[in-house]
This record gives sequence, structure tokens and C-alpha cells, in this order.
Amino acid sequence: MSAVNPETVLITGASSGIGLELARCFAADGSRLVLVARNSSALEEVAGELRRDYNVEATVLTADLSLPETPGKIFSELKGRGMVVDVLVNNAGFGAHGLFSELPLQGQLEMIQVNVAALTELTGLFLPGMVERHLGGVLNVASVAGFVAGPGMAVYYATKAFVLSFTEALAGELAGTGVRVMALCPGPTETNFGKVAHAKGARVTRVASMSAKKVAFQGHRAFRGGCTVVVSGLRNRLLVLLVRLVPRLLIRKIVKKFNGL
Repeated sequence: MSAVNPETVLITGASSGIGLELARCFAADGSRLVLVARNSSALEEVAGELRRDYNVEATVLTADLSLPETPGKIFSELKGRGMVVDVLVNNAGFGAHGLFSELPLQGQLEMIQVNVAALTELTGLFLPGMVERHLGGVLNVASVAGFVAGPGMAVYYATKAFVLSFTEALAGELAGTGVRVMALCPGPTETNFGKVAHAKGARVTRVASMSAKKVAFQGHRAFRGGCTVVVSGLRNRLLVLLVRLVPRLLIRKIVKKFNGL
């Protein structure tokens, strides 16, 4: 996209963490941004920063993706404004730490709604236009958790496995269309994820983490380079390779201990 007609990038979960850092990366490209999150005041602050520091357009949409009707409302709102989304960044997501049988079921269902259903619906709404234009892409934030089963965070790990599989399948379907699709798979990252997940007993809150800035930088660069799956950090890449060599039963035991059970 030219400076006269910059690409429009929609980023969910853009008020903090990896989403915020990805917004900064795309703003540095000169992209027009649509920032989506629940925290209106935080979004406005981010939008103001991006306008000031990068001289880009930044539109704020306050929305709760745990509500089933939200993706459709986002799509309709942007269509009504005549805005065409060139790049969709599905970053919004959360986890919960504990035994599935003891965690509130409603919270687990909301996690599936945000991490899986909303991501899928937003992709389904915006992707056809990209294919028609032979231009654009989707960046889905998955996780190294998507490569294994996760006792202690069963639903979260399962949602990220869906995101990873879904993204790879789409990449296969879209080959040759001019539309790129990528899954970014970070490991432990310095965000408020652990606080939201109430993961006090999990080692994920105590092991060395990558900064959200570094994860976003690597993900953005890989997306621009046309990659399909990117695991951020050398240690995380080694862990993913190890998972393929170790029996699944042993992996489950290791992850269970890692998650503090």
C-alpha cells in the first residue's frame, strides 16, 4: 500500500501486551489502524500515542468479543463507514488456570467464544474480501500451548490448538491467492496474561519470559515475510521440536507439572 492509500489493519486486543506492540509495528509501516478491545480509555490512549508518534489514522472500536454478536457488529460498523480491512490481526484471547471440573463453566465457554468463535467469525467475515482483491492477510496469535495438551489449563491449550490448525489449513487453501495467513506462537510473555488467568501456581508466571515488544517484532517481520507458522524465541522453537520426539503421555505429565498441578 502507498502512503496515499495505506492498508487498513484491524487488531483485536489492542489495548495492551502483544496486541499493543503489534499496533506499533504496523503503525511504523504507515498503516491505518482499527483498534478493538473492551477498555475504551486504554484504547483511546493507545490511539492517541500512535497518531502522535507515527502520524497514522487510528480508529477505536470498544467491543466485547465474549458476546456472540460482537464480530458481526464490528464488520457492519466498518462496512457502514466504508472501511476495507486489508489485514486482520486476531490477537484477543485469555486463559484460566485450574482444573476444568473446578473452574466456572461460563468462563470456559467465554474463553472459547473469544479465542475460537470470535476469531473464526471475524476471519470468515473479512477474508472473502481479501481473496476477491487478491490482497491482504490474517495474523492469528496462537501459542506454543497449541502444540500440546494442557492439564491445568485444558480449554486454553485446546483453543490455541484450534487456532494453529485452523491457520495452517487456511494457508493451504489460500496458496496462490495473494492473501497470506500466519499463526504467531509465543511462549511465556511479559503481559497481564498470568494475572487474568489466575495462574499463580503455574511455572509460566515464574520462568523467564520474552517481552511483548520482541514477540510482536518477530511476528510482524515474519508476517511481512510470508511465513505460515512462527514460534517466537529460540528456546520455544527447541521445545516445539522436542514435543515431536517425546511420547505424548510424558508431555502431558511435564505440562501438568509446569502448570502447577
